[in-house]
Amino acid sequence: MAGVRDLQALPKAHLHLHFTGSMRHATLLELAERDGIHLPDALVSEWPPQLTAADEKGWFRFQRLYDVARSVLRTEDDVRRLVREAAEDDVADGGRWLEIQVDPSGYGGRFGGITAFTDLVLDAVREASELTGLGMAVVIAANRTRHPLDARTLARLAAQYAGRGVVGFGLSNDERRGRTEDFGRAFAIAERAGLLLAPHGGELRGPEHVRTCLDTLHADRLGHGVRSAEDPALLDRIVEAGVVLEVCPVSNVALGVYSDLTSVPLPTLLEAGATVALGADDPLLFGSRLAGQYATMRAAHDLSDAQLAELARMSLRASRAPKDLLDRALADVDAWLAGPDR
Repeated sequence: MAGVRDLQALPKAHLHLHFTGSMRHATLLELAERDGIHLPDALVSEWPPQLTAADEKGWFRFQRLYDVARSVLRTEDDVRRLVREAAEDDVADGGRWLEIQVDPSGYGGRFGGITAFTDLVLDAVREASELTGLGMAVVIAANRTRHPLDARTLARLAAQYAGRGVVGFGLSNDERRGRTEDFGRAFAIAERAGLLLAPHGGELRGPEHVRTCLDTLHADRLGHGVRSAEDPALLDRIVEAGVVLEVCPVSNVALGVYSDLTSVPLPTLLEAGATVALGADDPLLFGSRLAGQYATMRAAHDLSDAQLAELARMSLRASRAPKDLLDRALADVDAWLAGPDR
């Protein structure tokens, strides 16, 4: 292997992390015990769970586990704890900037509505950032299994907070469900507000859906997007347009998109000139955090430290981090690469 510098010391940005999915496993167990919430074995003795999304049943099981995990968040302090611990974990992994993705409609019923919950999350983000030194922002995401009108409501909510802690608008859940084109008007609202547009696409569906995300949602970044590697012409378009791919290798394998980590086509994406930002997606369900994505790709594809440093630089440049933070982090990436290996 061409280098063995400490990947936890490599400065990086985290652009694909879901809110509930960022929860520590120990926190899930503690909060569930506090309130007498029964957790399935897959979240206790058999954690991390064996997952697949190859069919509707497999995705349903994944979503059910996610919903169970969300149910343990009962108080404002629980929300603040989740955000603080997510920040602490990213800092431990070399994170300098985090854009955490949340669908307020999944929590509004318990926390006084989507606006009140968004206020709570943004306040928790400010607290966590001050405490840990990690730069942080929020991406508000709609759920594609809900009605497109709900997505427009969330887009308007995101637009109200543009420049006040919210930097983007996304579209999550099973990309095989619903019609992506139906969410175009929601994304147009977010686009007019100057928000980053980051729908999920190109993981459970292939290149044809990536094209739809580009054509109808005007994606700036693609949540996953990894299956763009299957279509050279599409990949060329992505490179030319500067669209960023938020690649989450461990979750790709866990959900059965690829059989193993060596099959994740990261080298194909990089050789084509694509901008790739590695992300952990849902560490609670996949058992691997930010630095783990770099470590697995180093091992699977024999990446050099220079290649890993460039992946870190791409994650930072693809973020909405302020210029002073970005400049410092990029200089520190150079320093990491210039330092001794082990």
